[in-house]
Order: sequence, then structure tokens, then C-alpha cells
Amino acid sequence: MTAATATLAPHEADLLARVPSGLYINGTWQDGAGAPIDVTDPATGEVIKTIANADAADGIRALDAAVAAQDAWAATAPRARGEILRRAFDLLQERKEEFALLMTMEMGKPIAEARGEVAYGGEFLRWFSEEAPRISGRYGQNPEGTGHMVISQRPVGPCFLITPWNFPLAMATRKIAPALAAGCTVVIKPATLTPLTTLFFAQLLEDAGVPAGVVNVITTSTSGAVSSPIIADPRLRKLSFTGSTGVGQALIREAAQGVLRTSMELGGNAPFVVFEDADLDKAVEGAMLAKFRNIGQACTAANRFIVHESIASEFAARVAERVRGLTLGRGTEDGVNIGPLVSEKAVSDTDALVQDAIERGAELLAGGKRPEGAGSFYEPTVLADVQPGSDILREEIFGPVVGIVTFSTEDEAVRLANSTEYGLISYVFTEELARGHRMIEKLDTGMMGLNTGLVSNAAAPFGGVKQSGLGREGGLEGIHEYLSTKYTLIPAS
Repeated sequence: MTAATATLAPHEADLLARVPSGLYINGTWQDGAGAPIDVTDPATGEVIKTIANADAADGIRALDAAVAAQDAWAATAPRARGEILRRAFDLLQERKEEFALLMTMEMGKPIAEARGEVAYGGEFLRWFSEEAPRISGRYGQNPEGTGHMVISQRPVGPCFLITPWNFPLAMATRKIAPALAAGCTVVIKPATLTPLTTLFFAQLLEDAGVPAGVVNVITTSTSGAVSSPIIADPRLRKLSFTGSTGVGQALIREAAQGVLRTSMELGGNAPFVVFEDADLDKAVEGAMLAKFRNIGQACTAANRFIVHESIASEFAARVAERVRGLTLGRGTEDGVNIGPLVSEKAVSDTDALVQDAIERGAELLAGGKRPEGAGSFYEPTVLADVQPGSDILREEIFGPVVGIVTFSTEDEAVRLANSTEYGLISYVFTEELARGHRMIEKLDTGMMGLNTGLVSNAAAPFGGVKQSGLGREGGLEGIHEYLSTKYTLIPAS
């Protein structure tokens, strides 16, 4: 397949020409049965590449390949699996500028942030390359003294991985790396909006020495029709999904029929709590990181800014001043801080939340509209005095919008922070150590940033509670999502 015409710089066109356009099944690039998919640059609205479109039969062929490769890959020495992942890490460092540029073109994030994602995504390859040879069990006498217990860990088997559009590389490495380290083969389905990075990464994995069939990539515009037969297939043993809670709930229902192991990283509605004793310089800097990283399009993005009434005005004014200094534009351009949202729908959804808040009495301090011109841009926005009942306090924003509410007591701050069905991450700013420890205990989230707006790390377990998901990715816990525990009793002689 060939790329459709777009206004591209020569080095951009050259990179896109080297990105595969087919399905990657059993180590070969293949056409799909469906009508080809156009991938667009959200900064311009132009088509930048046309790729293959899988149907249900293509999806099953990918699973066939993963099943056929499973036993041999599981039998591959852990050190050998780890060394392949390490080679993939090294190759990613060599190609980091290409991956960063590709992500900026297909997703829109500024190039500096794309480089940050390459660094972050690469760490999962390095971390799990080191974890592969550390998979361990235990051996010991049972309490009755009648035998010995052998506890071992085995790969769960073929896995189906579904990744979102907002972090095209990091979400792929965060799932593929622990699966391969554990000895599992995979079929991965990237988001239709941003499939190119995953296709380019599959090529890198092949170059690193991943055997045919161990990693298979299917791109499709009919996700449900392709995913459902894979999930229903009794040969599949694991489903990992990152995306919205609604879709995750539907997938859990499907996975229940086969009693599949599931990992679900779902929606968020992160509270960002600023107490009266907070260092405002730290809090403002943390707000800029927690809200505007990835243009606000992250499940970890701060959604509700809960600020003590004594400092709310100063905090809002300082954040608004920083926001007014941000520059919108195509992420490849120098000096750009805010790229486009991923689609026109994302723009309209964001604007609807902003307008609802204003109509209910919020004060607009910065932004608040779509700028003129091409591309799916939305101005970075600050709203003060957001009123109870506003949609922006209940729904995940997924856009560059700060909505500020106030509180007077610590108990009120905790109540406001926990008043959501989600529980992925929280942010707390306070200089009082005892209060910080109380927040660790009281806030119902799987992760927390204390006096920082950025917490993600490959060495740490990523995941939430309540309707934000099941399981953990990264850290010591991440590889166990792809392992099953086996107990064997050896009677005493």
C-alpha cells in the first residue's frame, strides 16, 4: 500500500515510507481483507498513510500464529528472552528520533513530549528484560511434615493486547515487554487513530530477534467484530486492555465466558488537591505537568483541581498566567507546547464540558474556545469557581482544561477527591508530612503523587481501584499479570 498525498517535509515523507502498512502475522507483512484505513495528522487533518484493515478471519489467523509459537517461546530460556528485549531497548535508543517524529505526526503531541514517551516506553523493555531471568518460585516442607511443596510460575499462554491512541509506543511496550519476558506470545491491536507507531515497533522487534509468531499486530476499523472472536477463542488465555471504563466493562463480560485472565487499565478522574500550606511554586508546576502533559489526553491527567479557599485565587491566577504563555501548533514546530487533540470529536467533547461549566457559573480565566484554522486544536483553558453539578467535575476531560473548586477543611477535601466512581491516581500538595501520610491512607486511588505532578515509572506498579481497573502494569507486579502459579506436592519418602 502507498501513503496518501499530504503536505510533508522530505524527512517526514521518508520516515512514513519506511513504516510498514500491512498486518504483521507470523513474521510476515500481509494485506487485510477490509477496506484500507487512512491515518491522518490531527494537526492538519491530512491523510499521511494508508494501512491494512483486518477482518475477523485475519484476527483469528493472528491468534493461530501466536498459539503455534507459544510452546517454543515458553521453552526459550528466560535469559534469552531477556536479551531479545534488551536488544529491542538498544535499537529503540538508536531510532528514538524516528519514533518520536512518527508519534507526533499521527497523534499530535509536541516533539519534546514524544521524545519523553520514547524514553518512558523504552524503560519497559529494559525493566522486563531484567525481570525475565528473575521469575522464581519456592520450595519447602509443608507444615505437617508429610511432603515438600514446589511452587512454580508458568506463562499464562497466548495474550490479546488492546492499546489506546494517546501513548502509542508506551502502551505497546508496557504490555508486550512483560508478556514476552514471562514467555507468552501476543496478538496486539493498536487504536485505529494511531496504529503507525505499533507497526514500526513490530518491525523493530523483528530486527531485535523476536521469532515469527511471538508478536502479531492487527490493525482494524471494526474493533468489536475483530476482537470478539479472538476473546471467545478457547486458546486465548489472557486479555489486557487500556481504554475507557465502558469498553472495559464490555470486554470483561466477554472475557468471563472463557474465564480469561484480565488486566484492565480504565478511566480516571484524578483529583489534584492543594492544601493551604502547599508550596505554590511546586503546586503550579505540578499542575502544568499533571494537566497539560500529552495535551491533557491521559488517564493520569489531573481532572478536578481541589484548592483550599485561602489560596485558590492566587493559584488560579498563577496557573492562568502560565497557560496564557503556552503556544499551540503542530508538534514538530519549535516552541510548540500544545498540539492538537486527537480528533474533531475530542474537540467538541472538550468544548461541551467547558461551556457547561461556564453556563453553571464558572469563571473563565484563560482559553475556552477552538482557535481558527485547520487541525483539531483547543485552547488551553482555566476555569475558576466551578460549581457543583458541572459535567466537568464528573466526566473525564481528556483535554487541556483546568477546572478549580475550593474547600475549607481536610475532611471536605477528602470527600471531594473521593466523590467519583474512578480511582486511578491522585495528586496532593502539602508541606505537612503527617497530612501527606494521611492522604496516602484516605484517598481511594491506586497511585498518588505527593508534591509532584508526574508519577509514572516502569519500575512502579501502574493501575487503579474502583472503576479505574484491575491488575497492575510495570514494576515487580507487572510480570505476574502474565504468569500463573502452579503448586506441586512431593510426598515425603
